[in-house]
Amino acid sequence: MKLTRRDALALGLGATAVAMLPMRAVAAADEAIAAFTGGAAVGEGDLSLDAPEIAENGNTVPITIDAPGATAVAIFAAGNPTPAVATFNFGPAAGSQTASTRIRLAGTQDVIAVAQLADGSFVQTAKTVKVTIGGCGG
Repeated sequence: MKLTRRDALALGLGATAVAMLPMRAVAAADEAIAAFTGGAAVGEGDLSLDAPEIAENGNTVPITIDAPGATAVAIFAAGNPTPAVATFNFGPAAGSQTASTRIRLAGTQDVIAVAQLADGSFVQTAKTVKVTIGGCGG
């Protein structure tokens, strides 16, 4: 097989396009986080995210969040086609700002929790979950 300059260019452009796919997914997650925070700066604070290190099935990955003093918490899956997974709102009568659910992950990726505190500031934490069987069409 003879490799022409046109073939080499096509292979190079194809490889570049494939390399950019995860960056687009992370960019979509960043845009979703910015929509939740209204573009405000996000720091780190008293927010915990409990998720398994390895999930055997991406269809049902259990997570638990604990965010003392939060009025709302949003969960994002950076590698999913739609990164915004869930939002929990806590009113003044909430006994604790804790929530548990099961989420669907398309593959190994970061799960990000962003909490809005009562003073209007935002904090976030993340955890990487390795998925052995994909959940979103995988």
